Amino acid sequence: MVTKAYHIETYGCQMNVHDSEKIAGALHTLGYVQAKDAFSADVIVFNTCCIRDTAEKKILGNIGDLKHIKTHRPDVIIAIVGCMTQQKGIAEQLVKKFPFIDIILGTSNANEIADKVNEIVASRAQRRHRVVVIPRMEKPAINENEPVFRTSGTNAWVNIIYGCNNFCTYCIVPFVRGRERSRAPDVIIEEIKGLLGQGYKEITLLGQNVNSYGSDRTDGSNFAKLLAEIGQLPGKFRLRFMTSHPKDFTSEVIDVIAAFPNICNNIHLPVQSGSNAVLKAMNRKYTREKYLDIIRMIRLKMPDCGITSDIMVGFPGETDDDFRDTLALVKEVRFSNAFTFVYSPRKGTYAATLDQVPHEIKKERITELVSVQNEITKELSEQYVGGTFEVLAEDAPKENLLCGRTESGRLVSFNGPSEYVGQFLQIKVTKAKASALFGEIINGKQCE
Repeated sequence: MVTKAYHIETYGCQMNVHDSEKIAGALHTLGYVQAKDAFSADVIVFNTCCIRDTAEKKILGNIGDLKHIKTHRPDVIIAIVGCMTQQKGIAEQLVKKFPFIDIILGTSNANEIADKVNEIVASRAQRRHRVVVIPRMEKPAINENEPVFRTSGTNAWVNIIYGCNNFCTYCIVPFVRGRERSRAPDVIIEEIKGLLGQGYKEITLLGQNVNSYGSDRTDGSNFAKLLAEIGQLPGKFRLRFMTSHPKDFTSEVIDVIAAFPNICNNIHLPVQSGSNAVLKAMNRKYTREKYLDIIRMIRLKMPDCGITSDIMVGFPGETDDDFRDTLALVKEVRFSNAFTFVYSPRKGTYAATLDQVPHEIKKERITELVSVQNEITKELSEQYVGGTFEVLAEDAPKENLLCGRTESGRLVSFNGPSEYVGQFLQIKVTKAKASALFGEIINGKQCE
């Protein structure tokens, strides 16, 4: 019997990474195994992102490159799924531009991939067949029975909430992921117990806005209560979460993180801008002052907490003074790292209809912002040198070379055998280079 294989290309955020694990799980139920590359696969899946125009253009270019595979192997099944296809009219454009695509699914029905692959296989004996199913549902049902083929090593992703209700004026996510739907807390806890029983050492809770978890439920659930319940589970493991929205980040959440040693003192809290005028135009629903108050609360309870952020420059209407406000906030907060990017209009969002900041001004601002943040990251990195930290060995990129993160989220590289992957180790940091840390194992012993 010939074994069939699949290949998945994943674009975008950690939510998409976990969605791809579910797609892989569905294909495994059909007997497919993971291929070494697209050229040797019987099913090729592109799990797409549309958060920025540049990402979408890259995906479209890569889809075009699949034509030569289809030409030489006409029986290969090509499926395009995810956020990009969920946008209004995109599926129709894909069909017209890339007639070799076999399956197009949206964000809320990507789990149907196995059924659609079977449908294609069965129908090809008679005629060429294409499946295009893009449901237009504001609140798609949560499927709790999806098989998952996990590919993230020692870490396991766990969705706690789907969709988004925030409607930031630059963001397409609410239109392609739907409204917020929180999973039942007992279901989440049981999933995590199972993962810990399987030996996973790190659990990362996922949601477009994890802090609003439970707001759509009637059982009194909220994010702080969920964190506390997970924090009480037995065993040696780490708990992380992403992404947080400042408007919903409460002192109760900070208290819970500080109270449980297995909840990492590492928070990703996107600020986007340091200007109140820009934040209002973005519909972020918090002010600069509110954001800084949250940072102060975090520092008070967790002085060594690693805080990272997303920062955008060149949003429509952003003035030089607005940008200076952002720089000032960055210098005050001193993020351990920040994902900085230039605003890119997304069709279908309100901000795309506004007057745009000239490209050259955007370029100047992003260059200055990156320079400021890089210097801060370098200075913070140097403070780690000489210290000893608990690190979870996550990967062995080369022979006798391991890498893992401190509780605060800083990546450390160090020498050690691959069998140490999945273990908590004491690492002394010996060198820092920009955002990278390098160290050595102390006594070669696993942390208890």
